[in-house]
Amino acid sequence: MNTDIHRIEYMVDKTISVLRNLREQAYTLVDGNHSLPGRIFNGFILLLIVGNVVAIVLESVASVYAAHRLFFESFETFSVMVFTLEYLLRLWVCVEETRFYRPVRGRLRYMFSFMAIVDLAAILPFYLSMFTALDTRFLRVLRLLRVFKLTRHFHSLEVLMHVIRQEGPVLASAMFILIVLIILASGGMYVVEHDAQPEAFGSIPRAMWWAAVTLTTVGYGDTVPITDAGKMFALAITILGVGMAAMPAGIIASGFTRELQKRRKMYQTSVREALEDGFISPEEQKDLEEIRKRLGLDPEDAQAVTRAEFALMCELEESSHCPHCGKKLSGS
Repeated sequence: MNTDIHRIEYMVDKTISVLRNLREQAYTLVDGNHSLPGRIFNGFILLLIVGNVVAIVLESVASVYAAHRLFFESFETFSVMVFTLEYLLRLWVCVEETRFYRPVRGRLRYMFSFMAIVDLAAILPFYLSMFTALDTRFLRVLRLLRVFKLTRHFHSLEVLMHVIRQEGPVLASAMFILIVLIILASGGMYVVEHDAQPEAFGSIPRAMWWAAVTLTTVGYGDTVPITDAGKMFALAITILGVGMAAMPAGIIASGFTRELQKRRKMYQTSVREALEDGFISPEEQKDLEEIRKRLGLDPEDAQAVTRAEFALMCELEESSHCPHCGKKLSGS
């Protein structure tokens, strides 16, 4: 009886060990670009995403879709199968990351992360079409959300999304100011142009179209003032619009640069801690790689930071010894 129990425990432990090893290998495959299988897998997913975006765009052309309908439907089914397996695989291996290490709570937390929601949105329209009678054009537009899956393969996009979320209140303030200016510009143009052009400026809502395209520096030219007062007012609004259109771009650009500098400093601190004993062990290298991916830094940037910190450590080490005899200086 005891022998059977020990045998069952041994089989269970062995099965758990095998599954854990498989999970580690699968995690290296889906989230690692430092191995050849990982690069092949990520390259395949990247090409599939781009192919899906191109296919969705071409499907909107009725003649093209009618001529190649079977191909588009087969490609869509194949893509959904691959994306579904990818989503389930990432959900299974996410516990390998420190922030998702708990089997249940960690996976639930991962399911509500930005990239997991993007992965789910990439396959959800296909399954919705099986149970609901939604307009195919609406579902086709929803499938375009797959383009956001590219953020996993381009770290700069992930950093940009983080900057937009971080600078959200400032961007919202800029948009509020722009809306206020559109309303004021519409009111002013209504006052000076409504008699001359009642069809274009006969009311403030009608004048809002001109105000919006002028303040955003688009300037379609379909609606223009014809009175002298209207032209002078439009000149002031146009000059004001140049600065207003550049404001959100400046906010995002400065936030992007600031965020990259902050992430490099954070990675630099981690490298310094790893080099305290004079070298980076394989375990420390694995931790640094995970930190690099979490921070969204390119491998080249991370290697440059590591080389700079190693060179600094060697320089400090040499300065603490006598250049002639090599003995450690007493004041060091």
